[in-house]
Amino acid sequence: MSEISKDQLRRLFLFESLDDEKLQWVVDHSSVVEYEATSRIYSEGEPATCFVVLLEGVVALTRTVHGQEIEVTRTDKLGVYGGASQAFLGDQVDQKYPNSMLAITPVKVMELPAEKFGPILRRWFPMAMHLMEGMFWGQKRMQSAVSERERLIALGSLSAGLTHELNNPASAAVRATATLRDKVAGMRHKLAMIAEGKINVKQLHRLVELQEIAVKRAANPPMLTPLETTEAEDAVVEWLEDRGLSPGFEYDHAATLVAGDANVAWLELVAEAVDESDLQSAVSWLVYTIETELLMGEIDESVGRISSLVGAAKQYSQLDRAPHQVADLHKLLDSTLVMMTAKISPDVTVVKEYDPTLPEIPCYPAELNQVWTNLIDNALGAMGERGTLTVRTALDGENVTVTIGDTGTGIAPEIRPRIFEPFFTTKPVGEGTGLGLDISYRIVVDKHHGDIRVTSEPGKTEFAVLLPIDEQP
Repeated sequence: MSEISKDQLRRLFLFESLDDEKLQWVVDHSSVVEYEATSRIYSEGEPATCFVVLLEGVVALTRTVHGQEIEVTRTDKLGVYGGASQAFLGDQVDQKYPNSMLAITPVKVMELPAEKFGPILRRWFPMAMHLMEGMFWGQKRMQSAVSERERLIALGSLSAGLTHELNNPASAAVRATATLRDKVAGMRHKLAMIAEGKINVKQLHRLVELQEIAVKRAANPPMLTPLETTEAEDAVVEWLEDRGLSPGFEYDHAATLVAGDANVAWLELVAEAVDESDLQSAVSWLVYTIETELLMGEIDESVGRISSLVGAAKQYSQLDRAPHQVADLHKLLDSTLVMMTAKISPDVTVVKEYDPTLPEIPCYPAELNQVWTNLIDNALGAMGERGTLTVRTALDGENVTVTIGDTGTGIAPEIRPRIFEPFFTTKPVGEGTGLGLDISYRIVVDKHHGDIRVTSEPGKTEFAVLLPIDEQP
């Protein structure tokens, strides 16, 4: 170690305006340190203990991005600085080195202890420090406000999609209920007509047995192709016509009978159970039974769909659960896909490749759902109206990996280094805040101690989110 003179300090742009008293303070409290080539002067993430000024040689600043150390800049300009550059904020922020400084050639630097440098700056330049402090926290608040706005916009979009998805089964259930009411009334009317006829108790019991058979068959009808359906309807129409029933009766009810799996063999059983004069009333009564069962099946399916959507919304929001818990990532991904159904074009194919051995992991589920939302939304935007969205999970050593892939145009090489920057977006003005990936990065890296990696080429872009299996400190 050696000292630096006041004359040497005056030749550096950072200190050229200081008076003799201030220059002497810097001389008294600094030290000159020499480093060999390839030495690490300080490392990203470690406690920021020194403010460093280059006096001689070439240095490089690096940042760790997606697990790789990337060189940000390289310079030989005397007086450039790094290290504890936010020392003036003191305990208001976590004082850690924001990057690493490496010696490319043998270098000589001046080091000032952060614990002394920060307070003296505030004493020497109080107004400038107030302005810088205001700018720092103002930017922080602005970023926080815009981030919250980003979340609200995403939530509003998802809520609109969920409302649309809920409206379809709800409307179907309402329509089916109204129709069911009419069919039940018709069934009561037909039962009264049967009772007024010559059907005896034995025949009535047989009809009730056939009704039970019709209900069971209508509850689980076979899946017929269009051709098979047409052939079955033609056979029923022919059978009804041969029985001389009212004109048009066969065409009014053939489709319902086939839909409820009431084929010709079943109709033969009905014909055997009653007299020929009561056949039309009996068939009509049983047709109403089949219709009511089909309608109840439609209502059950609609209500089940509503229930699953509400369940997905609860899983997505995690409103009734602890913020930090052990969670199944597959359930989180599924709930996000359900919430985003309205955004997924019919011409976009969703492929899920889930690893069944994936363990549950400790995490913040609601925040991870926000990550999935951002990545899937970006993938859909990259593809437009057509393509393949792939959601894949896998074990990767001590991490689990969730990969969101798309078949869009890819990310241009010149903008790839900037995609995680706050407020950087390629979307038109008003359509994106540029915070989606920044928020995702902070949730994954800062909060979960994981990583996000991206690979991209035309026709294939993949964002891989790595999350540790075990709890991190």
